[in-house]
Amino acid sequence: MASPVAPAAGEAICPLPQTPVTLWRADGTTAPASRGFVPEVPVALEYNGLAYAVMMASPHDLADFATGFALTEGLAAKVDDIGPVALAETDIGWIARAQIASLDMARMAERVRARVAESSCGLCGIENLEAIARPLPAVPPHPSLIPSAIFAALAALGSAQPLGAATRAAHAAALADAAGKLLAVREDVGRHNAIDKLVGAAAREGTSMADGFILSTARCSYEIVEKAVRAGATSLVTISLPTSMAATRAHGAGLSLWVLAREDAVLQVLPPTC
Repeated sequence: MASPVAPAAGEAICPLPQTPVTLWRADGTTAPASRGFVPEVPVALEYNGLAYAVMMASPHDLADFATGFALTEGLAAKVDDIGPVALAETDIGWIARAQIASLDMARMAERVRARVAESSCGLCGIENLEAIARPLPAVPPHPSLIPSAIFAALAALGSAQPLGAATRAAHAAALADAAGKLLAVREDVGRHNAIDKLVGAAAREGTSMADGFILSTARCSYEIVEKAVRAGATSLVTISLPTSMAATRAHGAGLSLWVLAREDAVLQVLPPTC
């Protein structure tokens, strides 16, 4: 797989435009300064000619993003079903287009209509309540992570986040092997998008997510757990505590969950005792 620091070929992270700001200190003094802000643009995702979603995302690794999104949304069962991703930049954002073999267009059209009414939490109405209650695919049996591998991955992650280093406002998702070596890192303004980009990058390179673990800087919500399971991961490590639903969904699927990861400590979430 490509270097964990580098974005996909042809989609490099350009130097960020610097915006003038005024630094106000607690003692009342000021100083002129400049900052680069994390890029955020609309990205329209189109599959088989149908506009499925418009996501706010950072405009790099978009082929990975469109691929991973199709996989974690369940639009494609496997990466081989997804054709080449065509990218087009417009005056107001980007368009990513791909063909998905055997896509049920009637079902997809229904999902598009449902998405129109979605709230920011991503759930709306009885149909989505039923969807969230459905069991996730079972994660295959796997050995427990070695904590030292988590600490090794955390130590390497900081230098593998150019966008995060420049802005302090981007999420990262990394794939590490069982020893904690980073195999791929993807960044985005959106925590879900970073996971999708990572899933797409691994799928496009033919790298299994089952043998190591995903390391995410995101809040550990149920969506992050579900994306990890649907991508074929067996273990997820996050720097935050999980929500109750995230822990429940992870346990139900058999996903190993390690949280509140720091340089010197990490919590392993165990199955409930009652």
